[in-house]
Amino acid sequence: MDKHKIPKATAKRLPLYYRFLNNLNHQGKSRVSSKELSEAVKVDSGTIRRDFSYFGALGKKGYGYNVEYLLGFFRKTLDQDEVTDVAIIGVGNLGTAFLHYNFMKNNNIKIKMAFDADKEKAGTDIGGVPIYHIDELEEKFNETKVAILTIPATETDAITERLVQQEISGILNFTPARLTVPDHVRVHHIDLAVELQALTYFLKNYPLEKEDS
Repeated sequence: MDKHKIPKATAKRLPLYYRFLNNLNHQGKSRVSSKELSEAVKVDSGTIRRDFSYFGALGKKGYGYNVEYLLGFFRKTLDQDEVTDVAIIGVGNLGTAFLHYNFMKNNNIKIKMAFDADKEKAGTDIGGVPIYHIDELEEKFNETKVAILTIPATETDAITERLVQQEISGILNFTPARLTVPDHVRVHHIDLAVELQALTYFLKNYPLEKEDS
């Protein structure tokens, strides 16, 4: 399987499929249809079948999909057996929420450390995750390859440059700033204000059709 031939839209849906299959497995379900998957993850069944087709014959017509087999397949595809360490840069309200949540409850992502410019926060911990002063970034960052930015937009350029120097591989950017990074660094932007504006625009201009009662 050549992962580079899989559309990015399909790749983004794989964790969604994995989460639902994991839930089904915990419920003791042995098989699932594309229709059931569709209703659960809110993706049409045709798209699900097309997504799965990139990985070969994962199901059987008239039977559906074997939950245990699919779960094992996507666990391997998503490298779920290998833990990815993540650093939080910025321990404000959003950063603190991430620390309380942490990701190991659901998958292979673990917030290992956090950094903040507030000296009073340095030396403390939230949810068992140590918080360091931002001046300690180069000393403590070590081999962590992924960072989540929850800092003011005015600070992003300087922090991003420092992360690049630490050979960062990926950045999840929750600031409105657009980052300039080398080609080998992947950045995903999540601007909550933009997403909310898009939602309100769709609510006003593309109303959902109510089902007949």
